[in-house]
Amino acid sequence: MKETLTFDFCDMTIHENYVVVVIKEGVNITPKHNNVLVEVTNTYFLDKPFVYITHRVNSYSVDPKIYFETAKIKNLKGFAVVSSNYQAKINAQIEQRFFDKPFKIFTKIDDAFAWADSLIK
Repeated sequence: MKETLTFDFCDMTIHENYVVVVIKEGVNITPKHNNVLVEVTNTYFLDKPFVYITHRVNSYSVDPKIYFETAKIKNLKGFAVVSSNYQAKINAQIEQRFFDKPFKIFTKIDDAFAWADSLIK
C-alpha cells in the first residue's frame, strides 16, 4: 500500500507500517493539526500499529504541546524525524522530551523506514 494525501499544511504518504509526513514551508504545527493525523490513522491504521515519520525538508515550527495529543494515539508505536539540517535536529531533540513513546532522529529516510519496520515487527 502506498497512497499520498495532500492537505493545506502537509503531504502524507501512507505505507504499510508507517506514514511519512512532509510539512509545508512556514507552517506552525499546533494541536489542532493533530485532528487530521487522527482521522488519517483511523482510516488507514485502524487497530493496526504504525510509526509516524516526519521528513523535514522544509522550515516550519512545532508547538511541543502537540506531542501530548499525538502520544494518545494508542496504535502509534514510534515517532521519527528525518533531516540533514542541524537546527531541525536540535529542535527534534527538544521535542523528544515531550513524547513518551520511542522517538528517533535520522539523517536518511531509509534508516527511519528500517527503524519503523523493526518497531512494528
